Amino acid sequence: MKLYTYFRSSAAYRVRIALNLKGLSYDAIPVHLLRGGGEQLQESYRAINPSGLVPSFEDGGMTLTQSIAILEYLEEAYPQTPIMPADAIGRARVRELAQIIACDIHPVNNLRVLRYLVRDLGLSEEQKTEWYRHWLVGGLEALENHLARDLAGGAFCHGDTPTIADCCLVPQVFNAQRNGIDIAAYPAIARINAACIAMPAFVAAHPSNQPDAE
Repeated sequence: MKLYTYFRSSAAYRVRIALNLKGLSYDAIPVHLLRGGGEQLQESYRAINPSGLVPSFEDGGMTLTQSIAILEYLEEAYPQTPIMPADAIGRARVRELAQIIACDIHPVNNLRVLRYLVRDLGLSEEQKTEWYRHWLVGGLEALENHLARDLAGGAFCHGDTPTIADCCLVPQVFNAQRNGIDIAAYPAIARINAACIAMPAFVAAHPSNQPDAE
């Protein structure tokens, strides 16, 4: 297994968590998103992932390039230590929570969008930060309300073991804290994040513990 990763990439962070939860060993291949204009945009990497994004994941001759698809693949191909509930309703709820992060929050705040706001639209750094925080706070508020109202929750996003939803939540909290957002305002998120980051699989996946950490 190979994971093309960048230590601060939220999407790559999700996959690292899942691989660790399942006890799967892999080769981490760093792709620096800033150096030289972005190694992810170089022709050699685009041959692996035409979208020019991380992560990319290789296993047994096939390549996947979307983090949620990779997480679902890992669950189906390596069912030991499940990261999805067994029941249809539970699986749908986990997907719902994961997609609030992966579809509603992350896409409008990733690096290529932020670069476009500054380089092409001429926003200032302050305006860019305001944009980032606006979408992040709104997404966290929505996620908090989902988590707080649903009685199916347990120690984690759904139940008492980590799922794909937790793989998505922890990197998003990391981003929020890097940008000065106090997650104490979101008690359900804060409680679940604390439970997750105490686990070795999450610790090992943390950006500061990656070979390309700066």
